[in-house]
Amino acid sequence: MENRYDKQDLQQALKVLREGGVILYPTDTVWGIGCDATNADAVARVYEIKKRVDSKAMLVLLDGAGKLQGYVENVPETAWMLLEATEGQCPMTIIYPKAKNLAPNLLAEDGSVGIRITSEPFTKALCEQLRHPIVSTSANISGEPAAKTFKEISHELLETVDYVCQFRRNDTTTYKPSSIIKIDEKERITIIRP
Repeated sequence: MENRYDKQDLQQALKVLREGGVILYPTDTVWGIGCDATNADAVARVYEIKKRVDSKAMLVLLDGAGKLQGYVENVPETAWMLLEATEGQCPMTIIYPKAKNLAPNLLAEDGSVGIRITSEPFTKALCEQLRHPIVSTSANISGEPAAKTFKEISHELLETVDYVCQFRRNDTTTYKPSSIIKIDEKERITIIRP
């Protein structure tokens, strides 16, 4: 995996995100479509690009667990333990109850949101410098297989987004989607995807 990203590539992606645009970028798992997770218009565009109904929530990336409290009413104690136990291991998305300070059209009908803490250098830098979470949904039209490498991304998607990141375009490593765990207000855990 390439670890060094071009700073101009990062700055261009940030410029697009700050202007409410949509980017195509490599995440800590598969290639993703992203935008500023606090911008409802940008989130609506992502649903439109994916041809996905907005009742299907999308997850967001954050660059550190310390920022969770800015986007979740009460982070369950179980979530803190899971994050600590799995730090630096396989990417894990946790669905938290009672999200806040995010675009309303990003949330599930019950007000929950999936958040993954990224340690991958490019996405971590994007989140840090944008100072907002970033939407991360697989780079595919809804119902089609997720693109595991850049070469698998459809031309339709490449032409629809505002910016396509340069980082990891030549990386042929196939990454798996994250595990998904839902924690409700009573701290009950449901494994959605192992």
